[in-house]
Amino acid sequence: MSKNNSSRSNIRRSSKKKKQRIILAILIPFFIIVLVGMAYFAKLLATTENAIEASYHEVKRTTPIADVDPITEPVSFLILGVDNDQDDSRSLGSTRADSIIYATVNPITSKMNMVSIPRDTYVPIMQDNQIIKYDRINSAYALGEESTMIETVESWLDVPIHYYATFNFDAFLEIIDALGGIEMDVPITFSEQDSSGKLGTIHLEEGLQTLNGEEALALARTRKIDNDVERGHRQQLVIQAIMKKALSVGSIPQYTDIVETVGANMRTNMRIGDMTALAKTGLNSKFEMKSHVFEWSSFTERGMDLVKIDPTSFANIQLALQNSLDPSLSDDSAYTDDDNPEETTSSDSSDQDTKSPDLEAAD
Repeated sequence: MSKNNSSRSNIRRSSKKKKQRIILAILIPFFIIVLVGMAYFAKLLATTENAIEASYHEVKRTTPIADVDPITEPVSFLILGVDNDQDDSRSLGSTRADSIIYATVNPITSKMNMVSIPRDTYVPIMQDNQIIKYDRINSAYALGEESTMIETVESWLDVPIHYYATFNFDAFLEIIDALGGIEMDVPITFSEQDSSGKLGTIHLEEGLQTLNGEEALALARTRKIDNDVERGHRQQLVIQAIMKKALSVGSIPQYTDIVETVGANMRTNMRIGDMTALAKTGLNSKFEMKSHVFEWSSFTERGMDLVKIDPTSFANIQLALQNSLDPSLSDDSAYTDDDNPEETTSSDSSDQDTKSPDLEAAD
């Protein structure tokens, strides 16, 4: 009898210990390409802690933001993809923001909301609570790195940003290759240069297929097959494909390589405690991801080709994001009838007369 009790006790301890190991090792892939990560093992803990320590970078905030508990409260993220054209160093100050994604995670509704912001969107650039200029939104990074980018996006969307992650495209390539590729439905046959700039080295046929890192990067970044807004939507689809693959049991043996890649190619203001808390949320529920896409039009200002977000589309998506961060609202109230995230409407009207910086969606 005592042996049986001892056996059951050992099983319970083993089960409890196993769950703790999974919780401690989550979320690095989540920030690799955004909001991914669940189910690491304890043997990765030391590597994970080192990677997080190497990646940690606090940002200066003119206006402090309230702390949140990711287990019980909605949280938001700004994910920035930067392009190190000059070298492979971790000095990100001179790089440009090639991809800008705002995302929310609501543990109450078990939903993620995500929107790509076109890098040519014309907005007021904010610094120290002041508008310093009107320009493309991606110029904010060159003017003040994450601090200026966060303040600009917060002001434009009127939403808080609790956490950020900045990664370069070396991470993108290495993560996908470490996962053994991702499955994507390529919308059209096209050829593109690789990450080193060699022309015509990537050729993709239309249809569902497994892409390696170089191929996935080409699909995410090419401007040959549609436009900048659709490009942002493709990047969201790539993120979802990475999430699906990273969360599969077969990918677990590759997590050591992934963690090491993150430490060398990412900056974030998340600590190990923040990631662990968010990991617990991920273990307790299966999140549904909702991707939003802005409707837009193009125009020329001071010789620059710029993007203006449609005011109605902006208001709908802004409301959806704000509601997704409100713990008092139900699932359905986070979305509006006019918000069609899977559909994109663009109007390439380059002769549009929009010369005032006081744009409707950029106030």
